[in-house]
Amino acid sequence: MKKISNEDLGRLSTEEFEKAEKAPLIIILDDIRSLNNIGSVFRTSDAFKIKKVYLCGITAKPPHREIQKTALGATETVEWEHRENILELIAELKADNVKVYAIEQVENSISLEKFEPNKTQDTAIIFGNEVMGVSQEAINICDGSIEIPQFGTKHSLNISVSCGVVVWDLFAKLNF
Repeated sequence: MKKISNEDLGRLSTEEFEKAEKAPLIIILDDIRSLNNIGSVFRTSDAFKIKKVYLCGITAKPPHREIQKTALGATETVEWEHRENILELIAELKADNVKVYAIEQVENSISLEKFEPNKTQDTAIIFGNEVMGVSQEAINICDGSIEIPQFGTKHSLNISVSCGVVVWDLFAKLNF
């Protein structure tokens, strides 16, 4: 077994990435405090050709040195937009026929392994504040909530880890 060099990985150029078909997934970050988490989500979004990332509320936006340090240039490839009000954004997305799901532990949530994204419709997933999670107001107007099954004592994952787990699962189910 030989490690593959960066040159042999066949990575897309920035221009090729821009023109490439994107996965029908949208990520919404709401009130994320950690710049490292934001950068990590951008990097995951680049890896799985996410359609768009929305940065809401107090979530910092590029360019920012601490975001860039973790994103490794993904803020230049992934389409993103900052929005002050997540509730307005959710309403707009739903009006555009996007299904919107909170990634949160709530009553009647759908366990991630049982959730099936619609392959012909965009799906938006919301990750909330590191301490408070997705706001109840946002949950109230979502199409549902997806929960990552957890079996230890903490019952929480870092947002960047949660994003990686959920995006990988949905990407694989979409057969993209």
